[in-house]
Amino acid sequence: MSTQRDLFIDTHCHLFWEDFRSDLAAVLARARDAGVTRCIIPATDFETFHQAREIAARFDGVYLAVGIHPHDAGKLSADFADELRRHARDEKVVAIGEIGLDYYYDFCTPSVQQRVLHAQLDVAREVGLPVILHNRESDDDLLAVVREHQDGTLRGQFHCFSSDARYARAVLEAGFHISFTGNVTFKKSILDPVLSYVPDDRLLIETDAPFMTPVPYRGKRNEPMHIPLIASRFALTRHQSVAHISRITTRNAVDLFQLERSSRNERS
Repeated sequence: MSTQRDLFIDTHCHLFWEDFRSDLAAVLARARDAGVTRCIIPATDFETFHQAREIAARFDGVYLAVGIHPHDAGKLSADFADELRRHARDEKVVAIGEIGLDYYYDFCTPSVQQRVLHAQLDVAREVGLPVILHNRESDDDLLAVVREHQDGTLRGQFHCFSSDARYARAVLEAGFHISFTGNVTFKKSILDPVLSYVPDDRLLIETDAPFMTPVPYRGKRNEPMHIPLIASRFALTRHQSVAHISRITTRNAVDLFQLERSSRNERS
């Protein structure tokens, strides 16, 4: 169980999802009670970014990422990168995301997904923000695109990591952080060796709510209050305390997403 001293940041939760419309205030209250003091909402397109921005205006400790999910890459106008630049300057935006590649579903061809990803990585480097990367069955292509843009300034999060240790090593060598969700608690999870491999200074924690609900709540809606359950699995697998997991994942999130600077901007 989390204690009052074990505070966390949920670095990836889709609180704009329809599942949360009736009880969002209660969801965030439960998160605070569980020690989850801040969260980042990654949009999947511009419509969901506007919804997320309304949430961030209502609640303290909520930050935003703006980007086009690979599922929606085929629906964009020619000037979408200009719109992305404009939104990226919002004071609550701390990342470009959720962006990436997804070859599991057939919503959009790989070539279109890659073109849109290239454009969004260009914007991320231009505005100086980290990226939040989605990867499903696209390991090699995603890493190739990221490496093409890596000039020493590109940074970000490979979210909901589900690949092997070999791929984790390549991601770390490319300069990125790795984040795990409730997937590490699943009965059929094979992620323990990867979770153990990621060094302290590159580890992030997330729920991916309302998805990826951890054991023992599988089949129910996921929400940020479940972060301590995920942290407990981190601690067990890595032979560390929950307090240590709290410290390192919070420090990494604050540093990567520059949350302290964002907080100062809100107050100024």
